[in-house]
Amino acid sequence: MVGHPFYTLDEIDSTNNYAMEQVNSGQVTSGTAWFTSNQTAGKGTRGKQWLARPGDIIALSIALQPAMLPLSRQFMLSMAVALATHDFLSAYAGDETIIKWPNDIYWRDRKAGGILIENVLRGSMWHYAIIGIGLNINQGKFPDALTNAVSLKQITGKNWDAASLAKDLCRHLDNRIKQLHVSAIDTLLSEYKTKLFRWQQPALYRKDGEIFQGIIRDILPDGHLCLERDGTILQLGFGEVEFILTH
Repeated sequence: MVGHPFYTLDEIDSTNNYAMEQVNSGQVTSGTAWFTSNQTAGKGTRGKQWLARPGDIIALSIALQPAMLPLSRQFMLSMAVALATHDFLSAYAGDETIIKWPNDIYWRDRKAGGILIENVLRGSMWHYAIIGIGLNINQGKFPDALTNAVSLKQITGKNWDAASLAKDLCRHLDNRIKQLHVSAIDTLLSEYKTKLFRWQQPALYRKDGEIFQGIIRDILPDGHLCLERDGTILQLGFGEVEFILTH
């Protein structure tokens, strides 16, 4: 069960760092979760930092043994976690909640949170996945540099108890991870596409310093984005293309 046990940390540099230490110590069972609303050096994708005041965020990490999947199917876990986080946030923020490829969580065209999954390998075996989820909960405003961030408080006008929400997020994660099996990839991929930001819509992107108009046409089972540009399909991996926001 995801979230059993569930540990609350008063303050930590990064829940993913802490979870990794616990896994490496050998004292962890699959499904263990660590939560804080006071993370001092949170990690985002591609080395970015993610910081907030105490009480403003959910920072949640889960140690999972993904025995149901081979390492070659790790994008399935990414999709399942993104869908679970979408399930969770949409229950509070409504049906304008969407997933920005590969696994950022958006409300309309603004970022509500993100996901970072780090793998622990033993040889070629996928020993553990450290699933890190960060969500903006109680921020009333953001620094000027974060022009497209949004919090659940800004969406709903309410303050929330981050720890209670984190436990509910674990419930949604458990439901989705129970669906994981190699044979379920088509079903999972189909649902993931229906929740995708800019799916089949013309929009602006940047690649190799050049801005162009493209249309997301498909997502491959390994996670590659199929982006149509001038009648040609580009297959792009994580970090190879930037979404240009125009608001």
